[in-house]
Amino acid sequence: MRLCKEMFFTQPHAFLKEMSIRKIITNLTTWVLLSIIAGALMGHFSPETGIRMEPLGKNFINVVKLFIYPLIFLTITLGISGMGDLKKVGKVGLKALIYFEVVTTFALLIGLFTSMVLQPGAGIIPAGGGNVAPILKGAEEFTWHQFLLRNSTLQVLAVSILLGALLSNFAGKEAITRILERISGYVFKALHVVMLFAPVGAFGGMAYTIGKFGLKTLVPLAKLMTTVYATMFFFIFGVLWAILRFYKISLRRLLNYIKEEILIVLGTSSSEAALPALMEKLEKMGCSKPVVGLVVPAGYSFNLDGTTIYLSMAVLFLSQAYGVSLSTSEMLTVMGVLMITSKGAAGVTGSGFVVLASTLSVIKVIPVEGLALLIGVDRFMSEARAITNLIGNAVATVFIANHEKNFDRAKMEEAFSKEVYEYEAL
Repeated sequence: MRLCKEMFFTQPHAFLKEMSIRKIITNLTTWVLLSIIAGALMGHFSPETGIRMEPLGKNFINVVKLFIYPLIFLTITLGISGMGDLKKVGKVGLKALIYFEVVTTFALLIGLFTSMVLQPGAGIIPAGGGNVAPILKGAEEFTWHQFLLRNSTLQVLAVSILLGALLSNFAGKEAITRILERISGYVFKALHVVMLFAPVGAFGGMAYTIGKFGLKTLVPLAKLMTTVYATMFFFIFGVLWAILRFYKISLRRLLNYIKEEILIVLGTSSSEAALPALMEKLEKMGCSKPVVGLVVPAGYSFNLDGTTIYLSMAVLFLSQAYGVSLSTSEMLTVMGVLMITSKGAAGVTGSGFVVLASTLSVIKVIPVEGLALLIGVDRFMSEARAITNLIGNAVATVFIANHEKNFDRAKMEEAFSKEVYEYEAL
C-alpha cells in the first residue's frame, strides 16, 4: 500500500497505467465478456462439448434465483415499513402499472410497424423441422388463473407489501427491522460471492446455445434476426432514451453502470439472472428502497418490453411467411391479444415462445405449426429480449423514483462517477 502511495505521487503516469491494467484484469465485466467469447468458440468448433456445458449456465441461474425471493421480501418489507404512508405505496404501484402499460404498448406498436415496413417474412417458404408439440401443449395449458397462482414473484410481492404495511403501524417494529436489515446484509454478501461465478455461467450458457443450434441456423432467418435486433436497439436508444431525458439522466451512463448485468444476461439468456444485482445497483444509484422493491419485481411480470417487441414481430413474420394478409380487424385483434398475453411471459428463456404459441392459437388465422420456423433462432433472439427487458425495468424504476421525488441525484452522480482507482483499498 505504501509503495502504491509513493508511486502515485512520484510517478503518476506509471501509477495510472498500472492501475488501469489491474482494473481490466480484476474487473468482473472483463471476465464475463471473455467467457462469452470462449463459450461461443467452443460451441462453434466443438458442438458436442459445448452442449455438455449446459449445466454450468443452468446451475448458475438456479443459484441466483434462490436470492430473488428473499431480496424482494426484504427490500419491500423494509422499504414499506420505513415509509409510513401506505397511500404513497399504493400510488407508486398504480403509477408503475400505468407506466408498464403505456411503454409496452409503444413497444408493441414499434414492433408491428417495423415488421409491416421491412417485411422480414416475405419470401420465406415454410419447411418442416422442429418439434412444436411441447410448445403447443404448453400453450394449451396456459391460463391466467395458473399464471397468477404459479407466479411466485407476484405472491412474494403481495406478502411483502402486506407485512410491510403491518410493520409500519407496529409499535415495536424497530427490533424486527433491525433483524431483517442484518439478514439483508448477509444475503447481499452471499450474492456478491455467487456473482463471482458469473463468468462460468455465461460460458456455459453461450457454449450450449452455439453448440446446440449452431451459427448456420441464423442464415435462412438472418433478415428476421437483423430486424428484431435493430428494432430493440431503436426502442432502447429512442423510447427509453427519451424517458430518461425527461429527467435529464443519461441513458449511456446508466447502461455503463449496469454493464455487468447486461453481459450476464447476454451469456445466460435470462434476465432473472441479473435481477438481484440490478435491484441492489438501482438502490445504490439513488432510487428509494420501496420504489425498487415494488417496480423491479412487478416489471419482470408486466414490463417486458423486449418480449412484447419480439412477439409482435414474430406474429407478422409468420403471417408474411405463409402469405396470410391480415385485415384491419385482425390486426387490431393481434394488438389486443398481445397486450394481454405478453404480460404472461416471465423473464425466463423459452417462456416467450409458449406465449407466442398461445397468441397464435387465439388469433387462429396463422398456422401454429409455423413456430417450427423460429425454433432454431429463438434462442439467439432471447438474448435481445432479455437485455431489453432488463434495461426497460431499470429505466422504469429510475423514472418512477424521479416522478415520486424518491430519487437521490447525488447518489446517482457518485455511482456513475465512481473513482476509477480505489486509492484507500490499495
